[in-house]
Amino acid sequence: MSAESGNSATPTPRPSAASSAPAGRSDALARELRLQALSEVDRDLIRLVNDPLFSRWKEQIKAIGGCANPIYLSGSTITRDGLTGEVISSYSTDGEPGERLAVRCRNRRASVCEPCSRLHAGDTFQLVRAGLSGGKGVPDAVRDRPRLFVTLTAPSFGPVHRVLDGERCRPRRDDPRCEHGRRLGCGLVHTEDDPLVGLPLCPDCYDYTGHVLWHAHAGRLWDRFTTAVRRYLASAGGIPRSKLGDHLVVSFAKVAEFQRRAAIHFHAVVRLDGPDGPASSAPAWATEDVLLDAVEHAAASSFVTVPDSDAYGTERVSWGGQFDAHPIRSFPAGDASSDMEGDTPSDSAVAGYVAKYVTKGAAETAAGLDYRVTSLEDIRAAVVNRHVRALMGTCWRLGGLAELEHLRLRAWAHGLGYRGHILTKSRRYSTTYGALREERADHRRGEPKPVDDPDTVTESAWRYAGSGYTPGAAEFAAGIAESHAQSLQLAKEDAEDRAQWAYNA
Repeated sequence: MSAESGNSATPTPRPSAASSAPAGRSDALARELRLQALSEVDRDLIRLVNDPLFSRWKEQIKAIGGCANPIYLSGSTITRDGLTGEVISSYSTDGEPGERLAVRCRNRRASVCEPCSRLHAGDTFQLVRAGLSGGKGVPDAVRDRPRLFVTLTAPSFGPVHRVLDGERCRPRRDDPRCEHGRRLGCGLVHTEDDPLVGLPLCPDCYDYTGHVLWHAHAGRLWDRFTTAVRRYLASAGGIPRSKLGDHLVVSFAKVAEFQRRAAIHFHAVVRLDGPDGPASSAPAWATEDVLLDAVEHAAASSFVTVPDSDAYGTERVSWGGQFDAHPIRSFPAGDASSDMEGDTPSDSAVAGYVAKYVTKGAAETAAGLDYRVTSLEDIRAAVVNRHVRALMGTCWRLGGLAELEHLRLRAWAHGLGYRGHILTKSRRYSTTYGALREERADHRRGEPKPVDDPDTVTESAWRYAGSGYTPGAAEFAAGIAESHAQSLQLAKEDAEDRAQWAYNA
């Protein structure tokens, strides 16, 4: 029968799959669609805050100051009575988020982890300052000892563009050229942010081999320098070198800094104590002037001979001509004008300078890369200027020579051949980073760490359980780090204001 007959009933439309689904399922699908429209970071943030252990996770990240790349550990520590076996105290990560505990990465470079670098800078300041002014287990009497702030530089490997406070870089009346046809002068006035600063005037004339070999032997050269200082002091006091320790102790704290030409130079604090270290005074003949003569003589006379090679001939590593040494003076606490008095630095100025430098990343100091390279392709792809790339390439080339295998130049190509620590010190100079960390942990606990009890037994079992953050967690941690930095800045400004008011009063 046709539709026009009017005798057929209108068919009832079938319900769609969506309308037939339970209401709860429809809501879940809608939520899923909304989540998919969000960014990966936003989705991860929602997951994070809805975790039942989110509050505890936040406590962990606050405790490590918002570390940018935390290390996670899983395990437990149990302390028992040695006689009865009774459990005195215990801790396990079983109840922690993800069954793991976050700890700081402790990276000193601000480009890698700013929160940890800030903490490292503070520890460095305390470590250097304690050896100059006392505290942290060092007697205050070190203020009155002969002390110098010494700068030791690398030699010249070829002329580079430089900043001269508004003056022209390398003015020349004529227009001399090198054998490669490049100008040996530069009439430009460079600023600190000029990318030309530190680059050779002629890369083909530049002694890249000598530069890399100097870096590779800088640590040994420093050892020769300290030995020469002690030898000179023994001679000045009429003492056999082997008996010098019975009369005085020479303490050092040294920081390595990369110049704009990508060459290492050292800043060092040198202090004279008596035979018992910081607790005793040096003999009367060991004056500041004698110490100054000793470091000047050592800088001029110390050197290291590099093994001969057909690839580069004979190389002799020594210090550059830009040697500098100044006495360090103590000034009253709170004296805001006391950082420098003429050319004489203060305790705080020296400690502050060293602490500021040790946190700089490689990209900030023309020091290569913050990560290792494993091939020439890595060097070609590195985001560095052509001068640094040439130094890294020279490390790779020299690293293939059998006579230089012991220098591990390829493994340290990212550091331009320098494999020493940024900060080193002699044992008796002052406290240690480990002692400072223990003191900070005691402060957070509110009481000193209990002394090991011989009647107790501690069992610990820990393992590595990962590192880093998910995208949302990284955003949350960055906010915690920023808030922590602001609190520290406000506290610093308040302390400076109090010190200034106290000094003016």
